[in-house]
Amino acid sequence: MNQLLALRPAWLNGRFAVIAVPFAFLLAFFLFPFFIVGKISVSEMEVVTFKDVITLKDGVLQLTLKLSNYVFITQDALYFKTYLASIRYALVTTVLCLFIGYPFAYFMARAKPTVQPALLMLVMLPFWTSFLLRVYAWRGLLSEHGWVADLLIATGADQVLYAMGAISTPGKLMHTPFSLVLGMTYTYLPFMILPLYGTLAKMDLRLLEAAADLGATTFVAFWKITVPLSKAGIIAGSMLVFIPCVGEFVIPELLGGPETLMIGRVLWDEFFSNNDWPMASSVAVVMVLLIIVPLAIFNKYQAEAQEASK
Repeated sequence: MNQLLALRPAWLNGRFAVIAVPFAFLLAFFLFPFFIVGKISVSEMEVVTFKDVITLKDGVLQLTLKLSNYVFITQDALYFKTYLASIRYALVTTVLCLFIGYPFAYFMARAKPTVQPALLMLVMLPFWTSFLLRVYAWRGLLSEHGWVADLLIATGADQVLYAMGAISTPGKLMHTPFSLVLGMTYTYLPFMILPLYGTLAKMDLRLLEAAADLGATTFVAFWKITVPLSKAGIIAGSMLVFIPCVGEFVIPELLGGPETLMIGRVLWDEFFSNNDWPMASSVAVVMVLLIIVPLAIFNKYQAEAQEASK
């Protein structure tokens, strides 16, 4: 029987199928479309079509790549500013989600087992409502005479935000960096909490007891044991927040303003306003390459963590 199993083709093995299906999905719905976008970015656009990159003429195979779009991106300050702004707002959102989400995830992981499902449901409850409806709700809350705006103005918080540069004028909370970051933090906070909760819930609490027996204070035990052991959840949650925030379009369009121009808006304008698909594709390729860097760091860390755990 074992000999028959050994002679079975490799593609019939369950392990191969488990690995092959996700890879096939990535090839079909990510890598292949990315190559199409990459091809458009180096193509010459005619009226409604694109010139072929590879042509065969008189028996000569020619490869024609238009790299002027990438050169223009490096020379135009607008693209540099929007890429920098996108990364900056994504980083600020990621840090805020981490500082807000870590205590909440820690509380969930240390709560009674009977209470944890209810807390987990509360975290996932916003997903039951349309993403657009939740963003539009913040427009009403932060606009003039919205109760959140009135509360911030009554407590003088708008003066603090103005001093920090988060809003341009005291009392004006909409279409500012503050409203943009607030909307993205609210939207992506569950993506930070869930990986952190999954990591903290599996932590061996006997390590904290051992640290207390050795004379470590609560803060020292938390900083020296809990935080390092939850590093995988911190990195995973940060990637889940940072990567979509970089290319976010809906929230900057609805809650942001002229001061909060991000690369998603530039992509929209190039595709649908300027109808310059090669330029838009070049912007998208550069954005994907910027996102791949933190992904590579995350994968490297995951591989090292797996090797250390063996």
